[in-house]
Amino acid sequence: MRAAAISPGLFEAARLGDIGAIASLLETTQPDIRRYARATCRSSADAEDATQEAMWILFRHVGTIRSLLALSGWLFSVVRRECLRLARKAGLLPAVDEGEAEAVLLARPEADLRLDVAAAFEALPPHYRDVALMRDVREMTIDEIAAALGATRQTVKARLHRARALMREYLTR
Repeated sequence: MRAAAISPGLFEAARLGDIGAIASLLETTQPDIRRYARATCRSSADAEDATQEAMWILFRHVGTIRSLLALSGWLFSVVRRECLRLARKAGLLPAVDEGEAEAVLLARPEADLRLDVAAAFEALPPHYRDVALMRDVREMTIDEIAAALGATRQTVKARLHRARALMREYLTR
């Protein structure tokens, strides 16, 4: 989590109930919550549900978090519990203790797919790989990528399109 992006003053104001500060805190933490949920949950639908629930829990309980340093660990625990809850609800995990359920969740078959996707990224030429990683992993906008690379929007979009086509070709082989 980008705790550096959250100022101690903003966090403290949110803890004390300032609605504007809470909204800013939610806006700042949302991309990290979503990214962690995508990496933890079994499906993208579950990841979206876990993200929404984690943000709702943060909204309701921000006053109970003792320090800014504890925020990211607390949020990641909330997201992990939500992913486990959703997996149990879908019948994908038995009603076992949280430690066992987490081990089952982490041993999912998508691990092989992740290795294949990582290999597909590695197989891309560097100028395509950079754009694809910035967009699909770092979740940067087209404008942000263009500024970072010193390229035009059209160039970034073309490279992204080509990178995704090459990855699709690699993964279907």
